[in-house]
Amino acid sequence: MSKARRFQVDELTLRPGTYFNPQTEILIVVDDSPEIAHEIFDPDEFDGVEWVLIAEDTPLDEHRRDELIESFQLTHQPGGELLSEEDDVGDEEDEEDDELDGVDDPELPHE
Repeated sequence: MSKARRFQVDELTLRPGTYFNPQTEILIVVDDSPEIAHEIFDPDEFDGVEWVLIAEDTPLDEHRRDELIESFQLTHQPGGELLSEEDDVGDEEDEEDDELDGVDDPELPHE
């Protein structure tokens, strides 16, 4: 998967996006749009490397997250090769065949 853009963990905080670490299987979403009142934090208590847990819940639309992951998987193939649209269509046909495994062809009435 040499075509996938790679980042170090310290770079993630500088750029909004959705990141995945294949070894730890952790997905990180960086969103810089929320506004939090800075007055609630005493600047003397925190340095630039500390983070504050806002909530244990993840404010993600799980369906949209799954779509993003599936899209990434469909466009990247093991070994660093990108899938073409033709390759993608072939996979869909194979899936249809798999669904019909074990089902006999229906016999049509003869005239």
